[in-house]
Amino acid sequence: MVRVVIIGAGVGGLAAALRLAAQGLDVTVIEAAGAPGGKMRVATAGDARIDAGPTVLTMRWVFDNLARDAGFSLNDRLTLQPLETLARHAWSGGARLDLFSDVERNADAIGDFAGAREAEGYRRFSRSAAAIYATLKESFIGASRPSVSELVRRVGVAHLGDLARISPFTSLWGELGGYFGDPRLRQLFGRYATYCGSSPFAAPATLMLVAHVEREGVWSIEGGMHRLAVALADMATSCGATFCYGRRVARVSVQGGHVAGVELADGERLAADVVVMNGDVEALAAGLLGPDVADAVDAAPRNARSLSAITWAFKAQTQGFPLLRHNVFFSPDYRREFEDICSKNRLPQAPTVYVCAQDRVGSDDAKAGPSDGERLFCLVNAPANADPLKPADIRSCEAAAFQHLERCGLQGLHRAGTGEMTTPADFARLFPGSGGALYGRASHGWMASFARPGSRTRISGLYLAGGGTHPGPGVPMAALSGRQAALAVMMDLASTGRWRRAATPGGMSTRSATTGDTDSRSSPSSAASSRPITPGPADRIPSTIAR
Repeated sequence: MVRVVIIGAGVGGLAAALRLAAQGLDVTVIEAAGAPGGKMRVATAGDARIDAGPTVLTMRWVFDNLARDAGFSLNDRLTLQPLETLARHAWSGGARLDLFSDVERNADAIGDFAGAREAEGYRRFSRSAAAIYATLKESFIGASRPSVSELVRRVGVAHLGDLARISPFTSLWGELGGYFGDPRLRQLFGRYATYCGSSPFAAPATLMLVAHVEREGVWSIEGGMHRLAVALADMATSCGATFCYGRRVARVSVQGGHVAGVELADGERLAADVVVMNGDVEALAAGLLGPDVADAVDAAPRNARSLSAITWAFKAQTQGFPLLRHNVFFSPDYRREFEDICSKNRLPQAPTVYVCAQDRVGSDDAKAGPSDGERLFCLVNAPANADPLKPADIRSCEAAAFQHLERCGLQGLHRAGTGEMTTPADFARLFPGSGGALYGRASHGWMASFARPGSRTRISGLYLAGGGTHPGPGVPMAALSGRQAALAVMMDLASTGRWRRAATPGGMSTRSATTGDTDSRSSPSSAASSRPITPGPADRIPSTIAR
């Protein structure tokens, strides 16, 4: 039996584990934290558990396909609810705009907010975003790290005009000026660059496609986003995968040009025919997994790092502003905010603040959280820097962020009790090699997307998954990277005659990565494995904030 070790139980590693275990491979996942999820982690505030990583689920079909291909149903594992209102956006002075999944409803809201001309600009913007997504869905997002020439080939000569319309050579901010005259709307739609850890002033206009992805559906998960990680791990376990929590890989060993196994920090050695690295790619190049694999990938320059963040997870009784689940309070000067972060490498003096009110699911403004305070997760963008920030700078940024919320009408956050604050240095510690960057490389410039590594490395048997690899960051994209890694493993094993399909709990299909179309598929079974999940210590940062 082919032995597979997956380093890291982030979403990419979980997707790879599920796919490979469903094929009958001997899969062991080593995770340093005490639970699956990676950046999809949980913070605590008293007895409350708060999502302290990704808070938005889009592209649900990615996870429906992952579950179905392994013989499961996502609906049997999770309770998901589509959000009617995608997010509420606010500015100082009381201006407020909600976005929905329906184009015409958005156009009406934008017309009321900024006038008929801006509403028509939004309709044109929506058509362009949909066209970009349609062009890249199969040719790039669902492909195995295509080069420029490969992308052109996949699109086809007959559709080269479509490729030209994805606007790779124009910045997102510049392109938005052709649709919106109101700077607040350029802010709102420019923020999609931050979903990839990038500045809207440097990221390509191609990222307009994120707006279309959100309109296809934003979902909340009962019990929080971390439940998705737990569900993926449970399904992989049922297919025979073993999870070892609270243990860290110290070294990947190579013999004869092929991976031979891993050595854990406690000295235990595990033999392996395949190793999937689901961590920050820079950890390999920095030698954090040993000298044998330090040349497996090229190191990225430090200035190519994506954004980091400062986050606060706590409980508070709020008043004055009708929070929804997702809320964005925009800075009065967006350009200055990103100049602070990207050019001056410092915390923004006037930050945009994202607030996820996790006890609010529907669109009812009056439905507040529990009487003892609702669960809140707040985030401001920050430069990626592993060196600890000065406490005075953190306090200044924190004060600016919460004062901005008060100016926008959100009162009561000073009543918050204990909670957790996470800084770029904390992220660097949690995710070694990242320098605190949360999204791998920044998507700055038209070639940035082609600079992300694919599934394969220079070392035979060593593969990559995660948000730092193709097709990019974000929960569904990371899952697709794990799927691509699993496909690469199976293809390489088959080509060398080291593997043949076995009777397994699930089945690997030739379902398209993006559409879900199926050419052939083995029959799944619901048989479950008795292999246990190894318990480990809880994963949380013991920082405390008091407001």
